[in-house]
Amino acid sequence: MEIGITTFVETTPDPQTGEVISHAQRLREVVEEIVLADEVGLDVYGVGEHHRQDFAASSPAVLLAAAAMQTKTIRLTSAVTVLSSDDPVRVFQDFATLDGLSNGRAEIMAGRGSFIESFPLFGYDLNDYDELFDEKLDLLLTLQQSEKVSWQGKHRAPIHNLGIYPRPVQNPLPIWIGSGGNTQSVIRAGMLGLPLVLAIIGGSPVQFAPLVKLYKQAAARAGHDVSKLPVASHSHGFLAEDTQVAADKFFPPTQQVMNVLARERGWGRYDRSSFDAARSFDGALYVGDPETVAQKIVHLRKNVGITRFMMHVPVGSMPHEDVMKAIRLLGTEVAPRVREEVAKWEAENEATP
Repeated sequence: MEIGITTFVETTPDPQTGEVISHAQRLREVVEEIVLADEVGLDVYGVGEHHRQDFAASSPAVLLAAAAMQTKTIRLTSAVTVLSSDDPVRVFQDFATLDGLSNGRAEIMAGRGSFIESFPLFGYDLNDYDELFDEKLDLLLTLQQSEKVSWQGKHRAPIHNLGIYPRPVQNPLPIWIGSGGNTQSVIRAGMLGLPLVLAIIGGSPVQFAPLVKLYKQAAARAGHDVSKLPVASHSHGFLAEDTQVAADKFFPPTQQVMNVLARERGWGRYDRSSFDAARSFDGALYVGDPETVAQKIVHLRKNVGITRFMMHVPVGSMPHEDVMKAIRLLGTEVAPRVREEVAKWEAENEATP
């Protein structure tokens, strides 16, 4: 069971003072967070691509590369790369470079992205939303499999027997598919035999179990070894030594971000009752003390089949020292408990006829 962190490198206003830190400061803080995550034994750190004023993460590969030479074992991934509006050749080259700098710890998490700012920015038509992703994923997988590439599509100039460099340390360079729970994307990932990441940020996480089953069925039908296909989740969360303290610190910045999105997307207002319901044992918020969060992650593993859990922290701007403490608790207290309980549970299942 792998445990890690994701971030969008938020630079949202402080909910108490209205102060906004600079993009530069937040970028440097994230490097410090990645270094700490490595030191406390977490397995993976992911940076999600965005092109907005309130998120400083337009270039995940560059940010991850800044931490690559300061870390030893932690895997470094996008979370996600908005592949539809990017050039797969450049994406592959960027992450192959990161793979070299980290000596084989880079991953790509490819997705459509739930934010659409990158489409007009890079000159793509939202009417081609699905077609762009399908075509560019096809090219990215072609690049993953071969040094010399010949490829032709509709939305990008063809490639005629050209080499793609640098070559990654890992062969193949891992490519995951990120999904918000869309049935089609889950089935596609299974048919392609690619690892799956589910964004579980609302409702009951157990409701995602049928999607994992569907993914594995599609993979099996396509002839892939299901036992070798990991399934990850990405969920909002926060840790403190006391559950009430964790909730009280995490709610104000989370509410602020969620209500900005609510205005943009026509959602209902996010209030404390919604927040408290989501941090219940059956909810999708992983907020609390280490024991509370550990038990929720174990529950997710047993009932949904998740083999990698990534806590997205923070959602809105929080004091850097609070985020660092949460990362330390996740690595030193939550992860060991989860790994021990999952290993024991798996051993008991193997022993049962």
